[in-house]
Amino acid sequence: MNRLDEIVQSAERKSCTISALVKEKEALSMGKTEEEIISAMEERYDVMLRVYEEGIAEETRSVSGLTGGEGHRLMKYEEQHSGGFYPKAAARAMGIANVNASMGRIVAAPTAGSCGILPAALISLAEQHHKRKEEVVNCLFTASFIGEVIAENASLSGAEGGCQAECGSAAAMAAGAGVELCGGTPGQAADAAAFALEAVMGLVCDPVAGLVECPCIKRNAFGAVQALLAIDMALAGIKSVIPADEVITAMGEVGRSMPESLRETAKGGIAATPTGKKIAKRLTNFNDPNSGLQ
Repeated sequence: MNRLDEIVQSAERKSCTISALVKEKEALSMGKTEEEIISAMEERYDVMLRVYEEGIAEETRSVSGLTGGEGHRLMKYEEQHSGGFYPKAAARAMGIANVNASMGRIVAAPTAGSCGILPAALISLAEQHHKRKEEVVNCLFTASFIGEVIAENASLSGAEGGCQAECGSAAAMAAGAGVELCGGTPGQAADAAAFALEAVMGLVCDPVAGLVECPCIKRNAFGAVQALLAIDMALAGIKSVIPADEVITAMGEVGRSMPESLRETAKGGIAATPTGKKIAKRLTNFNDPNSGLQ
């Protein structure tokens, strides 16, 4: 199965979750027991939890010095003010992305540049709805399958498909997994994934100075919130007009039509603004051992 409609139909026919079918499929293809693959996924979730805690606990600075502490500052602000669900999820996403920018250990989900979206959304849902760890781990299999379908039918790479392929795919994975975590149907999970991808269709990849920092860290925040909103929409019974598989195909076509300057080359978008160019030049000079700036 390399389409969402196929696994949705199979899950509905068998009255089970998408994750149940994915675990069965993975165990068979890898020659392992379901307990073994669940244990491996739990290890990844443990890393996500540690990174999230590290990212919001302190002002983690990036190696370049361009960014740092965004997740920590937003979480601190929210704790002192509204403590809202969506802003806290955004803070978690930025905190995890901050750790990535500081060369810390993260789980690429599906990429390093979009690593904050999936864990932030699921951790926030688990806290809000009092879900057990094993429930979240199970839903990560649904997320992984959505990512696999996108990889096979479009792209997960910013260099191939722009930021829609990275942050968009991460949001789709989070949305589908989150629906399952909240007790939604397989069809609703697919709808949520479609909503999340549609929301960022055409989003370019324009990292300032070629670094996965600006605007990437903040896009992780928006990606997590978009995923959570997509979950609410699907659980409310809102249907995607365009099937998820067709949305994925469209995303791939849009990505291929983007000019090279908007696909992770730092030659377009905000990377090509006067300030973006100044930052790139400053960082290039700083890294040059002959510049005298080190």
